[in-house]
Amino acid sequence: MSLPPVRLGVNIDHVATIRNARGGDHPDPARAAKLAVEAGADGVTFHLREDRRHIRDEDLNKIAGAVSVPLNLEMAAAEEMLAIALRHRPHAVCLVPERREERTTEGGLDAAGKHNEIAWFVNELKGAGIRVSLFIEPDERQIEAALSLGAPVVELHTGAYCEAFHAGDMERTRERLVAIAKAAQAGAAKGLEIHAGHGLTYDTVKPVAAIPQIRELNIGHFLIGEAIFLGLKPAVQTMRALIREAREEAAA
Repeated sequence: MSLPPVRLGVNIDHVATIRNARGGDHPDPARAAKLAVEAGADGVTFHLREDRRHIRDEDLNKIAGAVSVPLNLEMAAAEEMLAIALRHRPHAVCLVPERREERTTEGGLDAAGKHNEIAWFVNELKGAGIRVSLFIEPDERQIEAALSLGAPVVELHTGAYCEAFHAGDMERTRERLVAIAKAAQAGAAKGLEIHAGHGLTYDTVKPVAAIPQIRELNIGHFLIGEAIFLGLKPAVQTMRALIREAREEAAA
């Protein structure tokens, strides 16, 4: 049995976080995007938050000019963000939940509970030729909501799985991994393209990458952290190799 390869999207948000801690232009997220692609990234992801805590508006054109791979803009379902997305026309937009007081995205978008609110954004983005994905929990109700909304892609939130693993709770780790696998299988069977991400590390990526239905992983914070010690290109290359190994082992 052969499995299609899993694409790796590298999220460069936290290069901008470091830059913004001191102000100025260094380190440059666009340079990070270029290095990530040179190391084997299939795409570049970034989250333009309403509070602009990391990526800034002017970064979008710089990143687009630095690389030719697909760009994936993460954003809240907000009119300001929609206008920016329609102006810049990235390859993809991933709608995510966003709260100003959170440190990072906490949990998946409630596509079921906010169906009517989200529907307009999905339709506007699709009408502009932008691929739309929804960042959701690995839950059947959210899968059904994504289908109802007409989003062609879902990104399954892997944060709870990663947190359980690093806490040493192996029972919870297995439960969350099973939930991700079941959601991936259910979504793919109904025609959704399945992505996954949040909190993935060298230690947690392979079981997720081995799930046959997953087509893309988006990984950022861990890789930027590892880049401090290894350099960005070696960090991305190592992650790329682990994803490939997981795929090969799953197909054997």
